[in-house]
Amino acid sequence: MKDHPSTPLVGYAVLSDAEAVARATDFRAEMGRRRTVREFSDRPVPRAVVEQALLTAGSAPSGANHQPWFFSVIESADARARIREAAEAEEKAFYETKAPQEWLEALAPLGTDPDKGFLEVAPVLIAIFAQKRGGPRPGDARKNYYVTESVGIATGLLIAALHRAGLATLTHTPAPMSFLSEICGRPAEEKPFLLLVAGHPADDATVPLAALDKKPLDAIAAWI
Repeated sequence: MKDHPSTPLVGYAVLSDAEAVARATDFRAEMGRRRTVREFSDRPVPRAVVEQALLTAGSAPSGANHQPWFFSVIESADARARIREAAEAEEKAFYETKAPQEWLEALAPLGTDPDKGFLEVAPVLIAIFAQKRGGPRPGDARKNYYVTESVGIATGLLIAALHRAGLATLTHTPAPMSFLSEICGRPAEEKPFLLLVAGHPADDATVPLAALDKKPLDAIAAWI
């Protein structure tokens, strides 16, 4: 017997096995078309699209339902230029002095380098922050739990929602990312988690063939 307030579960349709498989297959095919893009168009993205995608991300499960995330949407050309300058400085140091040779060899087939021009071309940057303290209601200041896991799940839903809306994305993680806190005006108790680049792909955008090589099911899962 439940001793806490509850409400009936809604939103789950009773599907036949065949329909469930069909839906799962269709979604897998759609997400299988998702690509990480580094060549973006400067075509604007309607704010409503980003808002709905963020609300989808905000529906993610989280430790104690504390929802330990914050999303700073950066559209300002000046702010995007500042982010590019700071990110490229960190990336230059990474490629020249920080990255071990094995890591550089792993990145080579993807064609990445310190040039992050897409940070100024793409119309939307979303800086994702992880909150050490918070709670389920605005203004709460309680300890948050499973923060990294929770923010990671929310980020995955955000990427899926933006892809569903026809947008391309790129996950960018320069290290350190403390400059994002300063540019976005976020408090010290929040830690930059990831910078998500979003927009329409450029007309001549390409994808490295190595990026299409995904592991088969038997290499990523097992039934026990």
